[in-house]
Amino acid sequence: MAELISVIVATYNRPDALNACLRSLAAQSDRDFEVIVADDGSDVSTAAVLNEWSHRLGAPLKHAWHADRGFRLAEIRNRAIRLAEGDYCIFLDGDCLARPGFVAAHRALKEPGWFVTGNRVLLSQKITERTLRLDLRPESWGLGQWLARRLEGDVNRILPLATLPLGKLRKRQPQKWSGARGSNMAFWLPDLIDVDGFDASFTGWGREDSDIFVRMIHNGVRRKDGRFATAVLHLWHPEADRAHLEANDRRLEEVAAGERIRAQHGLSEVIAEIEQSRAAFSPARQAS
Repeated sequence: MAELISVIVATYNRPDALNACLRSLAAQSDRDFEVIVADDGSDVSTAAVLNEWSHRLGAPLKHAWHADRGFRLAEIRNRAIRLAEGDYCIFLDGDCLARPGFVAAHRALKEPGWFVTGNRVLLSQKITERTLRLDLRPESWGLGQWLARRLEGDVNRILPLATLPLGKLRKRQPQKWSGARGSNMAFWLPDLIDVDGFDASFTGWGREDSDIFVRMIHNGVRRKDGRFATAVLHLWHPEADRAHLEANDRRLEEVAAGERIRAQHGLSEVIAEIEQSRAAFSPARQAS
C-alpha cells in the first residue's frame, strides 16, 4: 500500500459542482488517498452531497466547516489541513474535475523540498451547465471529444490535457511564484506546518495562494511545474467579488518584498482555537 495522500477540496455553496468533483475523485486510478472538503460556510445542501458520497467515494471523506462570514478560503483550508492524515496534501477547488490519473500524477511528481503547481482547462458556461444538468463526464473524454469541444468553443484550450515527460524542465523556474494557480497545487504537510499554513489575513477573493507560494520559497521549498501531467477541468462560474483584491495585493507585495516565512494568522491559530474549545467543554471543566 502506498503512502496516504490528503486531497483537500475547497467549496462554498455549489453542491452540483462539488458532486461532479467528488465523482471524478471516485474514479481515480490511485486509490491511496483521503478527501477533506474545506467548506467555507455552505448550507445543508453541501452536507447532503457529502453524506451521499461518504458511502460510495471509495476513500475516507472528511468535512471541515466554519460559519459563513464572508470569503475565508485561507482559514478553511487550514481547518482542513488540521484533519489531514497524509504526509502530502493536494489542493483542488470544488468546481474542478480531476481526470483519472490526477492523484497518480501528483504522487509521481512529489519530491522532498519541492511543491507542485498544476494548471487547468476552462470550460464554457454552456458546457458546464450541460455537464451538471446531464451528468456528463468530461474528465473521461478522449482526444476526439476534446477536439470537437474546442472547435465548438466549449473549452479555452486542450494542449494542457496532453501528458509530456518534461523531466528536469519541471524544475526550470524553482523560485518563480507568479502565474501559479491555487486551484491545483500540492505541498508536503511538514512544509505547510513550517510556514504555518495559509494566511487568514487574506480575506475576500485573491492572492492567498500566491502568498503561500512566496513564503514556501522564502523557506527554501522550491516550485515544481506540474503542467502536462496534472491538468484539471475548471467548471465555469461567475466572476468572484474582487472588492478585497487591492488590499490583498498590498499584503502580497509586502510578503514578496520581505523574508517572512510564517503566516500572520495561520494554522497554529486554528489549532489553538480548537484546543481551547475542547478544554472549555471537557467533562473535568464542567464538573469543577
